[in-house]
Amino acid sequence: MARGEGAEQYSNASLLQNPSPHEIKLAAKCETRNRLSVCNKLCYAVGGAPYQITGCALGFFLQIYLLDVALLDPFYASIILFVGRAWDAITDPTVGFLVSRSPWTRFGRMMPWIVVSTPFAVLCYFLIWYVPTADQGKVFWYLIFYCSFQTLQTCFHVPYSALTMFISTDQKERDSATAYRMTVEVLGTLIGTAVQGQIVGMANAPCIQTREDLNSTAGLEVNITESHGSLQHLRNAYMISSGVICSIYVLCAVVLFLGVKEQKDTCKIRTERMSFFQGIRMVMGHGPYAKLVMGFLFTSLAFMLLEGNFALFCSYTLGFRNDFQNILLVIMLSATLAIPFWQWFLTKFGKKTAVYIGTTSVVPFMVMVVLVPSNLIVTYIVSFAAGVSVAAAFLLPWSMLPDVVDDFKVHNPDSQGHEAIFYSFYVFFTKFASGVSLGVSTLSLDFAGYVTRGCTQPAEVDLTLKILVSAAPIFFIIIGLIIFISYPIDEERRQGNRKLLDEQRENEVDSETDPTELNMI
Repeated sequence: MARGEGAEQYSNASLLQNPSPHEIKLAAKCETRNRLSVCNKLCYAVGGAPYQITGCALGFFLQIYLLDVALLDPFYASIILFVGRAWDAITDPTVGFLVSRSPWTRFGRMMPWIVVSTPFAVLCYFLIWYVPTADQGKVFWYLIFYCSFQTLQTCFHVPYSALTMFISTDQKERDSATAYRMTVEVLGTLIGTAVQGQIVGMANAPCIQTREDLNSTAGLEVNITESHGSLQHLRNAYMISSGVICSIYVLCAVVLFLGVKEQKDTCKIRTERMSFFQGIRMVMGHGPYAKLVMGFLFTSLAFMLLEGNFALFCSYTLGFRNDFQNILLVIMLSATLAIPFWQWFLTKFGKKTAVYIGTTSVVPFMVMVVLVPSNLIVTYIVSFAAGVSVAAAFLLPWSMLPDVVDDFKVHNPDSQGHEAIFYSFYVFFTKFASGVSLGVSTLSLDFAGYVTRGCTQPAEVDLTLKILVSAAPIFFIIIGLIIFISYPIDEERRQGNRKLLDEQRENEVDSETDPTELNMI
């Protein structure tokens, strides 16, 4: 018996030292699939642009569009902005759950969602920027198409976000692809800001002076009459810019579909199906994921407040009504250029350190833009510096999410295939933060006495805008960083998880070895 065991051990040792041709072929095939070409990474990255282009256009311009172009009451505008984002409380987790249960097709599990949702999302996005002729139905018009677009955008973005885990099993390749993606996404925000801002800026309608600013009632009537034609030009400009963005959206979806292939062997689901609420308890019950999401919830809320109110702040508080689109462009240009720096920084010093340095670097500039007297040159300098921190806010969450998913896999080896649920909940919290920030800020402006398309605003409105772009974001950044103190995945744990998962994958490769070859040996 001992001699038989010794012979078996010798046979296994020989098998490991002298792998069969089938094993060599299988290992080479696995390594080849894990390696991504530059073209694959670029095509994957391009798929993230539509979400950022449309999100940036909506984030920077939708509030001012509803107030000054569609001429909605601030109260109704706040309802539209909040309800549209709060709708994601249903759509994001639901789509993530449905994606996780989707069957494999010849195009993959994620790609069919992306392809089918694209044309409908484009149509709804275009109709958001159309002003209906009937004043009575405006609120319902924007509610319906804004919520519809959010749903269809979720059907695109949640599968795309989860696609990170399906393009390669190699963590380095995923991190590299994420860096490509973040660069293109920040470039997408630059494109969205440039297209929307520059086209709309060329047709900027003049403000309407209040009766107190004029010497006579006749002067007011002349001013309103002259501005009506300019307002129509402005509405047409918004539709033209939305048409350009829709074309870019479709082009990016086509590039993603043609240039990225899901790897079926990385999509193995070795777990039982679970209900929707079981999925919620599963992902939120994983401590590192809950802390990561809550930390980025507050930091995202800070940047969303800044993003949603910065156009109004530049137009009214700083007095740069005709320059705000250029200021936004500078922020996004700076963020695009800073992405490679933050990718190098997190590789050199760790992701958790990058969170603290990257997020806090914007605080001095938030203070400066409020305290320093209005000066266009100073505003451009502050905007460029703030863009560096915006880049960190874009890159770090999507770079850290795969680490949390890997940590879950290590601690739950028998529960796999839930990547879409993890990503969908993060997308939900991000959009929820955006909805809360836009809804609350617009409602605050209503309480402060905001004057639609007014040349000047009451002092209370100026004070409210300063709080929304400075004091409130700084407060939320501090809360988010406090939560990150307890985030447990450091570089040592991340590397340990990587080694354990690599060993699991090697064991899977060994288990696929042809048993007939083992018998021959």
